[in-house]
Amino acid sequence: MVKTLATLLNLFSGLVLIGALVPDMELRQEYRIEPQQYQQLMRLQSLGMDFMQYFQNITLQDLDIPSTRLPSKEDLQCLADMSLWMKGLTTGRYWSLKMIDAWGSIPSGILYLNLVDVGNYGECIKISQDAIRGKYCLVELPFLGLLGVDSSIIRSSKLKIGICFPATCTATHMDTFLNKIVQQALGVTSTAELVNANSCRTNEAQPLDGLTILAIVLLSVFAALALLATLYDYFLCPDQTRLPSLIRVFSIRATSRALFRISQPRSNPNVIDCLHGLRCMSLIWVVFGHEYMFGMVAPNVNRGSVLYWLERPFAQLIVHAVFSVDTFFFLSGLLVVMIALRSMERTKGRLNVPLMYLHRYLRLTPLLAMAILVYMTMIPVLVDGPLDKDGFDDYSKCSRTWFLTLLYVQNYATDDICLGHSWYLSVDMQMYLLSPILLFALYKWGKKAAIGAVILIVLLTIWLFTVMMVKNMSMFVKNVGNGPNGRILYFGTHMHGTPWLIGAVFGYFLHANRGKSFKLNRIAVWSGWVSALVIFFLCEFVLLPYVEWTGPDLSQLSDALYYSLTRIGWPIGLCWVVFACMQGYGGMADSFLSSPLWQPLSKLSYSAYVWHIMIQEINGRRVQTNTYFSNYEMMLKFWADFGFTLLTAYFMYIIIEAPLSGLESLMLPSPKPVISVESKRAATAAPAPQLAEKSPIPQPASDLEAGPAGASSAPPVST
Repeated sequence: MVKTLATLLNLFSGLVLIGALVPDMELRQEYRIEPQQYQQLMRLQSLGMDFMQYFQNITLQDLDIPSTRLPSKEDLQCLADMSLWMKGLTTGRYWSLKMIDAWGSIPSGILYLNLVDVGNYGECIKISQDAIRGKYCLVELPFLGLLGVDSSIIRSSKLKIGICFPATCTATHMDTFLNKIVQQALGVTSTAELVNANSCRTNEAQPLDGLTILAIVLLSVFAALALLATLYDYFLCPDQTRLPSLIRVFSIRATSRALFRISQPRSNPNVIDCLHGLRCMSLIWVVFGHEYMFGMVAPNVNRGSVLYWLERPFAQLIVHAVFSVDTFFFLSGLLVVMIALRSMERTKGRLNVPLMYLHRYLRLTPLLAMAILVYMTMIPVLVDGPLDKDGFDDYSKCSRTWFLTLLYVQNYATDDICLGHSWYLSVDMQMYLLSPILLFALYKWGKKAAIGAVILIVLLTIWLFTVMMVKNMSMFVKNVGNGPNGRILYFGTHMHGTPWLIGAVFGYFLHANRGKSFKLNRIAVWSGWVSALVIFFLCEFVLLPYVEWTGPDLSQLSDALYYSLTRIGWPIGLCWVVFACMQGYGGMADSFLSSPLWQPLSKLSYSAYVWHIMIQEINGRRVQTNTYFSNYEMMLKFWADFGFTLLTAYFMYIIIEAPLSGLESLMLPSPKPVISVESKRAATAAPAPQLAEKSPIPQPASDLEAGPAGASSAPPVST
């Protein structure tokens, strides 16, 4: 995720620069392009043809071998294959023409940040003739430097062009050849390496390493167990009441039956139906926001249009999608307090904290551990293309930091978070570990403890405001490149504690007033809804006047006030939404959020959250042409990625999440604080008891109806 923030920072800095180069933007005008320099750069548009003409009679001297050493075997083999290639071009050999035909060139619209021309990747790597195989690589030209722009602002602005060479030539050989072409066309000598060795590809399959084989074996074993249990269930056990518990745990039939079972709203007084809709809508918002993040760093032909897109009102829904995460924290605190206090009343204040911790860890961790293994090993196997290593994040770092993720301390312990989106799980787990302190206090002191929690909310808000002011921190899109930011503000548990605590205090309010009906007149109801909608609107759009690049700058005071106050404003608005829906004042909102159709997705929400980035990474890395950035294109990509996400989530749920959750329930006693009424009712058909143990966004299906351990995983839950 740190790389994610850095990538976006580089993108925004590049956009600001392009804005300075566009006359009608009236931004910084100190950077200008001389016409002669632009014309020189355009000489590289026929890069492949220039290369063919320059090296038509290639010799050993063209390799620029130092006089201090003799040519190596690699040098001579590369030279021999290059000579055959050039000869083939002269005689019109088809494979030779394909090798030069696969080259990219200077793309149209480089001043609009169209910085990539990948050429034809497939045409290059499929060349195999006369013992010569094609090797595809990317050339990275610092084009702004070649245009005479100050090099201090071009660190991320490189032009990427696909090239094709004989496979026996190394990146160093290619770099030597291309430097000669650049020097001839532009009259300058580049001191930087032009050919990125990590981008080079051939058609030769790479052997699978041990971890990749382990991932394939584990997935195969889980799938085989599920298939065998399903066959036993379907053919050998017609009486479902006599189905062995172990078979029920692994049976796809039994798991799917429980997954897709829905109950009508208001059919169970212990279930807050509208939470299903809130959880699912927040999950969709998260995936939709990440889709735009991938889209903005894609090889767009109109990359510069992001500059203008960021000024649009619709863009604020993406820029401020972080409020979806605050919704999850709100749900987590709400469910933990409501269900735990109800259970503590039955047990006279007793709470088996160690067992509660163990249940939650075992519910969350197996799927997360499998995700770490799959992300690290399977993504390279599943993608093939010129940009297959140019993803949004680098999962090779999982080999160094995987254990920090499984300990749920990665948000504080490292800058190299293994799975970027797993920071949420660590924050939610840490809040869950601290929750018994609040639970015991609420049970013993009631309103006094709730008032103490409110005071803590105020103190955390003041702390966030103070930190931003003193350290000059910002999360605003125009200021995000100034000073320290991002990691502390976005990943810190103490920075996200307020939504969770507001949910917890509201959960106590609902618990203390359970069974009570609040009679509100129409003015009060309308006032509540208008207030909530105004809060939501302000959280999303109050900064709209400041996002215009030519508009006023947002002061540090305003920035700090916005970021700290919206952390409490958003969950306060959610309090009214939940309260109104529970009390019958929700109207169309309640009908929508409480629809039974949300229930299956709510059960899959944990798995969908864990796996959606993998689908977006695969689909983002496999592109072999330029893309186009627009809201409509992003919506098309979103529905495609979201559809595959649901299929992946369902598969992982039926072979890993539900079976392991069921095994955990068979081996360990269920902690009383997390048993739900609905789980008891559905125990005979469910593959795993309905225990709530995770967090609202990542939420396993088996935790649908409960969740002291975590609203984090439980859907709209039983209270």
